[in-house]
Amino acid sequence: MSKSKASGKTSQQTTRPGKRLGVKIYGNQPVKTGQIIVRQRGSKYHAGQGVRLGRDFTAYALKDGVVKYKNKQGKSFVEVI
Repeated sequence: MSKSKASGKTSQQTTRPGKRLGVKIYGNQPVKTGQIIVRQRGSKYHAGQGVRLGRDFTAYALKDGVVKYKNKQGKSFVEVI
C-alpha cells in the first residue's frame, strides 16, 4: 500500500516557457526605426505619435527618437518624439 495518493494530471503537465511580454524600452531612452517598444496581449499601451501596433499588439517605432509614455483620458499612450 502506498504512503501517498497517486498523483493526478496536474503533476504530469510540463511547464511551458513564458512569452517574454512587457516593456522593452522605457521612457526617455533612445529608439531606432522598427525597434520593439512593448510586447503585450491586448492594447494596454496605445500607439501615439511615431508608434504603430502590430497584429499581436506589439508596439514598435516608426522613426528614430526618444520614447515617451503618457496618460490621456485614462489610457496609456506610447510616443516616439
